[in-house]
Amino acid sequence: MTATHATRHTEDIEGHAGPAELASPRRPVLDGRKLRTAGFHLTASLLSALWLLPIALVLVTSTRTFDDIAAHGVGSWPHSFTFDSFRQAWVDGGQQRALINSLVVTIPTVLLSLGLASMAAFALSRYELPFRRGLLLLMLGGNLLPPQILLIPVAKVSEALGIYDHLYALIGVQVGFGVGFYVFVLHGFMRAIPNEIQQAAVIDGAGPWQIYWRIILPLARPALAALTALSFTWIFNDLLWAITVLRTDSQMPITASLIGLQGQYVSMWNVIAAGSVIAAAPTVAVFLRFQRHFVAGLNLGAVK
Repeated sequence: MTATHATRHTEDIEGHAGPAELASPRRPVLDGRKLRTAGFHLTASLLSALWLLPIALVLVTSTRTFDDIAAHGVGSWPHSFTFDSFRQAWVDGGQQRALINSLVVTIPTVLLSLGLASMAAFALSRYELPFRRGLLLLMLGGNLLPPQILLIPVAKVSEALGIYDHLYALIGVQVGFGVGFYVFVLHGFMRAIPNEIQQAAVIDGAGPWQIYWRIILPLARPALAALTALSFTWIFNDLLWAITVLRTDSQMPITASLIGLQGQYVSMWNVIAAGSVIAAAPTVAVFLRFQRHFVAGLNLGAVK
């Protein structure tokens, strides 16, 4: 009996020791995952800090006085706080007029571009049109051309049409060069919408316009919101086409006016920084407004 109890005791010890021995190799694996996670967060934090550091420097510089910057330097710890530089950039530097010009160009361009692109994408994705693949490739190929080779032709055409140095000339150029890309993106979203939805609408007596307006557009809202944020940022921050088709200072958008602001306030870094903050504020506000739809649109495009 003693030998039997000893054998059972030995088996119990081995039985209890087995899971512990199996579990012990997992600890280094868990520790390695924790180290990788910590390293990832540390790296991401450092990159975020490097990305936000210039923005913070611009914000701090815009609220300092010129005497403070001249005495201690741009990168020094601030010894003053004022919003007078924003007033100088807004009133004396012409940022108010330039911001209005940018909004007058950007808002109609975004609405017109996405409206035309959504209608074209609806027709190309939901109906069997002849040469639709060739049209898509043509629109995509137009966006692959570098815009620098088209600067002189665009300027000459706008002069020949008599629209040079007018804001609607810039609107036409932005619409012409943006619709192709928007059609290509929206075509992928609209094509993935099930045909059964459209067929059910046709059975109920809906026409093409009703299908487009009441069914396809609401379903493509994430893509439209993402393109709205992107197109607003691209058009509002554009400088190349603005200085190509515009000449008068009173017609210049805010990105071009920053160049004039630098020439007017050569060494007044607080005014230049304030003008940069004013120029960046609308795009930041639009992105924050459409952030949820923007992320949803990116996720939907990644899944499809």
